[in-house]
Amino acid sequence: MPPTTTLALLPSWLDAQQILHTLGPYALVGVLLIIFAECGLLVGFFLPGDSLLFTAGLLVATGAIGTPLWLVCVLVAVAATVGNLVGYAIGFRAGPRVFGREDSRLFKREYVDKTQDFFEKYGARAIVLARFVPIVRTFITVTAGVAKMDFRRYATYTSIGAVAWGAGVTVLGFFLGRIELIRTNIELMLVAVVLVSVVPIGLEYLRMRAAHRNRRPATPAPEAEAEAETETPRADRRS
Repeated sequence: MPPTTTLALLPSWLDAQQILHTLGPYALVGVLLIIFAECGLLVGFFLPGDSLLFTAGLLVATGAIGTPLWLVCVLVAVAATVGNLVGYAIGFRAGPRVFGREDSRLFKREYVDKTQDFFEKYGARAIVLARFVPIVRTFITVTAGVAKMDFRRYATYTSIGAVAWGAGVTVLGFFLGRIELIRTNIELMLVAVVLVSVVPIGLEYLRMRAAHRNRRPATPAPEAEAEAETETPRADRRS
């Protein structure tokens, strides 16, 4: 395991490096199970998906994980896709009961509300975009099931998102992990990964705002309105 900074961002049992170090030769198996849980099981929303994938890519680059990068990316994408399909099934079968739960230590109603707003705002694109947003990527799958989104369409979008997120973040860790400055400051890099993960959402928000402005009907200028009001009485007086 390469040396890192000592910045404590997460409890040790949620720290990606600590998890993979503890799993040792079963690190890849652990990555796949955690990604599956985060993408498909509501109880997995707190798991460190982004940092785990980035660190896994870094460990492939350093040889700590002996599996070829291409195979790791394929397995991660499959685990993320299967997890989302399970999440969809949960929402389809038991959504109303799940979404009707009261707040608890782990489950917060606001998570559901934010995810539903996200889904309604972005539609099918939300399935892809949500991959890059912690917590939302867990609840969006159940939301799609509750909404009974067309399964074939959902499976297509969730597969695209699985490749873009799962393979993309892993490849990013593989190549950036070769840089000494990044390898020795991995925790700071993981913070950057989380921040960058919301960039697609920001771009989509700006695109939608621009489209909304273009669709907005032109409003008459104040001067034109005032002139119209003053001319109407004149016309009445002539009649």
